[in-house]
Amino acid sequence: MQGGTGVTSATAPVRVFVGAGSNIEPERHLRLAIDQLERQFGPLVLSSVYRNRAEGFEGADFLNMVIGFTTRETPAVIVAALERLHAQAGRVRGGNAFAPRTLDLDLLLYGDLVSEQWRLPREDVTRYSFVLGPLSELAPELPHPVTGMTMAESWARYDRSRHPLTRLPLSVLGR
Repeated sequence: MQGGTGVTSATAPVRVFVGAGSNIEPERHLRLAIDQLERQFGPLVLSSVYRNRAEGFEGADFLNMVIGFTTRETPAVIVAALERLHAQAGRVRGGNAFAPRTLDLDLLLYGDLVSEQWRLPREDVTRYSFVLGPLSELAPELPHPVTGMTMAESWARYDRSRHPLTRLPLSVLGR
């Protein structure tokens, strides 16, 4: 794997984490994402589902989670798969970035790759509780590629009052 902004190719399996959220029929759209990602990338690890208020706009609460898997695919292949899922869920692009959405999928981490091209690691990892909380649940000992702090350490230091979360069981998605 190559760091920086260079083209990345995985010769060995890489641990990947994807943030998933929805506030329009969220149970249905998160199930769609899980099913399709599992079909394309194989076995997944799933965080709990977290309910939180819309961030940056007034709207229905979001359901968010983090999905992990191991792959030999490149970031380009993963991002293309995420974009296909957005289209399949009927997500409309354009306009305000802070708006209701059927499905929001973001590549958060691709191994320890730091890349401007792929926006990795995704800034959302340390910015939002609905990303860091579920990620620290799935991979507490994983070090952040830039800060070096583990996800558990970052979560312990995070001001959770900024973005309160309510943890829900995966069964809310029928799993």
